[in-house]
Amino acid sequence: MAFALMGESERAWELVALLNPIHHSGTPQQIATYKVEPYVIAADVYAASAACRQGGWTWYTGSAGWMYRLLIETLLGINLEGDQLRLIPRLPKSWPSCKIHYRYRQTVYHITITRLVTESADANRLHLDGNELDGQTVPLVDDRREHSVELKFWSPVSAPENQGVLTTAV
Repeated sequence: MAFALMGESERAWELVALLNPIHHSGTPQQIATYKVEPYVIAADVYAASAACRQGGWTWYTGSAGWMYRLLIETLLGINLEGDQLRLIPRLPKSWPSCKIHYRYRQTVYHITITRLVTESADANRLHLDGNELDGQTVPLVDDRREHSVELKFWSPVSAPENQGVLTTAV
């Protein structure tokens, strides 16, 4: 989270990949070494030689909750604030866009986030059902209808992401 919040999103995504349990179970040898479930976030991955790369404390930890917050709130940038959704995405540079289907009570918001690689008049624009919104938040209503949210933000592919750029997630 700290790397992402300091504007080093690529480093944050690299660390997420290191923590992702699925990356510890790609081969029978990795499974035999990791020794825990590949679908549960481990609180510990041991570095001592006798248990090096073995996972531990899988079901007894808040690690999964913190991973969720890291992925959804910090990296994808989707934050529920009362009856608003604040969008501050920190997407990896290899993702030109992403789509998120966010359910608010009985209403679904289809969110498309697109990175623009050159500054343009369309950059840093947020739309709800085709109407431009001011700021970084989407007002949420439980009207049981589907809504479309589109965020276009500018982020240079060759340079670190700028903090404060409009973003979105979950």
